[in-house]
Amino acid sequence: MPEDVSSAEPVTAKDQLVQYLANGCKPEAAWRIGTEHEKFAFNLETLRPLPYDGPCSIRAMLEGLTRFGWEPVTERGLPIALRMGRASITLEPGGQFELSGDTLETLHGTCREVHEHLVQVKEVAAEIGAGFLGIGFNPKWRREDIEWMPKGRYEIMRNYMPTRGDHGIDMMIRTCTIQVNLDYSSEADMVEKFRIGLALQPIVTALFANSPFLEGKPSGYLSYRSFVWTDTDPDRCGTLPFVFGDSFGFERYVDYMLDVPMYFVYRDGTYINAAGQSFRDFMAGRLPALPGELPTMTDWIDHLTTVFPEVRLKRFLEMRGADGGPWRRICALPAFWVGLLYDARAQAEVAALVADWTAAEHDYLRKEVPRRALKTEFRGRPLSALAEEVVAIARAGLARRARAEEGGAADEVHHLDNLVEILDRGQTPAEIKLANYEGRWKGSVDPIFREYAY
Repeated sequence: MPEDVSSAEPVTAKDQLVQYLANGCKPEAAWRIGTEHEKFAFNLETLRPLPYDGPCSIRAMLEGLTRFGWEPVTERGLPIALRMGRASITLEPGGQFELSGDTLETLHGTCREVHEHLVQVKEVAAEIGAGFLGIGFNPKWRREDIEWMPKGRYEIMRNYMPTRGDHGIDMMIRTCTIQVNLDYSSEADMVEKFRIGLALQPIVTALFANSPFLEGKPSGYLSYRSFVWTDTDPDRCGTLPFVFGDSFGFERYVDYMLDVPMYFVYRDGTYINAAGQSFRDFMAGRLPALPGELPTMTDWIDHLTTVFPEVRLKRFLEMRGADGGPWRRICALPAFWVGLLYDARAQAEVAALVADWTAAEHDYLRKEVPRRALKTEFRGRPLSALAEEVVAIARAGLARRARAEEGGAADEVHHLDNLVEILDRGQTPAEIKLANYEGRWKGSVDPIFREYAY
């Protein structure tokens, strides 16, 4: 969801930061759905990731999409994003193409938005000889095979990431995800939704597991993307145990963010390296990168984007556990969370379901699910059994929402059909790909680029 930046007033007190998050509270009638999805761009002939420049390139894609009304966003004179209204197309560090969608009232609108975007992308891609793949981790290419995009913040992160974990670079240039952003009505509602989101994120990771390969071979994980996040940066990733504490609320999250080291400050079109420095010092005018200068709310909003837990708080909640996938699963992720968290009865049911889970159980699921997905054992049964319960609650929640498609009678429940199919089949998308790799693909991942391209 887009963020509104309302003031350049200096930020000098924590209360301002707390109030910023509190201002995200909305009445239920104003709740919206924001869906984001990333995908890998590749050359149809060579299967290599697209470079930034050239006839078959990321830049050619961006420039080609302007025919549909997208407006370019430039940095140092180079197009690095597109905007149209409240939606945007942005680039991840390795050229992953991301649609950050508009804020929409129904899942029908979300699915239409995704379909229209992919139609546009495929038209331009066909003209330049490119393809796009929805999967959680690049199945074939090494770090050194992937060109970095010309965005200043990524250069800072690229240098800092290896000081905090072994897989930060992989996260930046070799992963793709689907994400949904949802609203909350009050601080108490935010807290409950945050806790549900963190607890159930492993179920999402399992259902959407779609990244079993590393550099052309099985990785030993069904969601290698999810594993990568466990060794990226302990300061800014993870399951946030404090969220389950009695004192959790907007202020406690602000305290967490103030303790997370900064990456950068953006001034006059330039990213200033502030890696490892403190936002608390910034508020006191003692930031080494900008001595004597005070932050604005824009700086705080930027800082909020530099943490990557399984659920992230801005003036909405971001659910971040899913691998990238085909367009039907792009629609299924918001359907899962809307069914659970935009219906009061469903929310109460899943809150009760996870209420007695321990910190050790949260950690166990976070570590084990990337490897075994739905076959992970949890409380004496496979996680697939729990996933079936939760998907059933989501289906009932969507049915009670009763949001019919414009001009039709269908409600939103059918957007979960893809997840029901996965559960009925008993195989994740990753396991199907592994079976193909061992069978008809004869030990090659190359067919993925043909069979699973958009």
